[in-house]
Amino acid sequence: MENDSQKRLMLALIASFALTAVYMLVAGGGTSQPGPARPDAGVAAPMLAQAEHPAPPPAVAPVAPAPSSGLPSRTLQVERPEVHFAISTDGAGLTSAVLQGPRMREVSHLSIPEGFALLLGKEVPPAPRMNLAGPVDGQPLPLSVSVAGAAPVRADLRYAVASEGPEGLVLVGRTDAFEVTKRFEWSREGFEINVTVSLKNLTRTPLSGELGVHEVRAVDPTREEKPSMFGGVGNLSDAACLVKDSLQKLSPSDKPETKDYAGAVSWAGVNQQYFLAAVFPVGSAREGRCVLGASPSAREAVSWFPFQVAAGETVTQSFGAFLGPKDSELLAAVPTLASNRGASSWSPRLERAVDFGIWAVICKLMLVVLRFFHGLVGNWGLAIVLLTVLVKVLLLPLTHRMMVSQEKMKSLQPKLEALKAKHPNDREKQQKETMRVYQEAGVNPFGSCLMLLVQLPIWAALFTTLRNNFEIYREPFLHTYLPDLTFKDPTYILPVLLGLSQIVTGLLQPMAMDAAQQRIMVWFMPLFFTGIMLNYPAGLLLYIFTNNVLTVAQTYTLKRWLQAQPPAEKRK
Repeated sequence: MENDSQKRLMLALIASFALTAVYMLVAGGGTSQPGPARPDAGVAAPMLAQAEHPAPPPAVAPVAPAPSSGLPSRTLQVERPEVHFAISTDGAGLTSAVLQGPRMREVSHLSIPEGFALLLGKEVPPAPRMNLAGPVDGQPLPLSVSVAGAAPVRADLRYAVASEGPEGLVLVGRTDAFEVTKRFEWSREGFEINVTVSLKNLTRTPLSGELGVHEVRAVDPTREEKPSMFGGVGNLSDAACLVKDSLQKLSPSDKPETKDYAGAVSWAGVNQQYFLAAVFPVGSAREGRCVLGASPSAREAVSWFPFQVAAGETVTQSFGAFLGPKDSELLAAVPTLASNRGASSWSPRLERAVDFGIWAVICKLMLVVLRFFHGLVGNWGLAIVLLTVLVKVLLLPLTHRMMVSQEKMKSLQPKLEALKAKHPNDREKQQKETMRVYQEAGVNPFGSCLMLLVQLPIWAALFTTLRNNFEIYREPFLHTYLPDLTFKDPTYILPVLLGLSQIVTGLLQPMAMDAAQQRIMVWFMPLFFTGIMLNYPAGLLLYIFTNNVLTVAQTYTLKRWLQAQPPAEKRK
């Protein structure tokens, strides 16, 4: 999905560049609806739109209501500073994992009136808090376990609470073949939970099978949107797993589907734009398989690990779970909980969920620069402005050569007009003679396009960084304007300013073309580009707008300087 978003941005940017280049060549310019709540949950279920969409594909068969075992159904609350968990005894899984803090919320889809209300200092309703463990009706709970094999254990097995305390919880469930013990452990702070699963064989024969660890999340389709060229970057979540050191993803489509990947599983979970809910084996990657499922209303990732246990014996497997923001440094440090308790410091590499795609090298370098500037000014918007200034300074020699070339092209206009008059009906001859004149004069007719080509990777990398990096998520430029640099400007003021700045830039640029061609280049292309960028992240538009303002100042200054040079100097 991330690569799709990058391709759409590149298509938008390249479309503007291609139209400019082709026109110059051809025209002679070389010259949520509420869903049912789980009755066994003690907290509210998320809002789903189940009625309008097909049921999500199960990574295992859907579970039916468990037969009454005489045990009471309970929901236990675990409240920590970063996240509030709710654990149900029906399945010993999560019914909610609500993140705490001002930035731990879903994307704010502000309307135009709300954007202007915020600009005027008025209050607007906050976005819902991020819940990374919304249960799916009829599916296993997040962090529940099941056993597939000759002696299956259902994911909705009811457990008894054996013990509970400030740092842990022990639940015990029984079938005819197994006694299943689940131990939850957590620290005072952080986004991690350790889950230890013990299977005691109650039979007189050896048993084998697969232990499944489920990571499921309900999704409200009304709060997700697909990326599109004109509709923005989108915010679809996907089911994901890292198997054999290869990141696999499954995004929702109109037809629900599942995919199975075999190999050493490092982690599996639900990967959203800025948040991750993932389960990983403690100690090392473990041989098994990962099954991913996705539908418009649910995402599911199930890790399956084979086991054997002798009669009367117990087999134990330990897992870690992370439910929090996709902060690269935070993810790279996982598992802090297991490491602090003396377990292996092996890393499941959750930071791979932050996928910068083909722009990874530029994105990581850009983040280093942005973090440095943010450390100086304390504002990510100003950090983007300073990044723009830095890039502009580094490209100053190239810009100077381009402007000198454009001035030379403008002086060649009389010769080009004479060529058109000499060969009025021979377009090919006109272009050939025009290129000869340019070559003799030592100018590049596509110099202005070259600057756009240089900027394209920077724009794409900044877009990708804003699309993936939690550090900038919900960070404002001003508290009343551009409240989230990773989301579009709800007032559309910045896109309008961007278009105006491009028009001013075009008016100042020396152009070796006729008046009709200049009107198209100065007016149509900025309007077309602005239309494409209306719903893209405000941080990207802030970069391009700042770059345009600097270009206007630079063009005016260099133009004055070139006009002041002697004729001999201008020809150099």
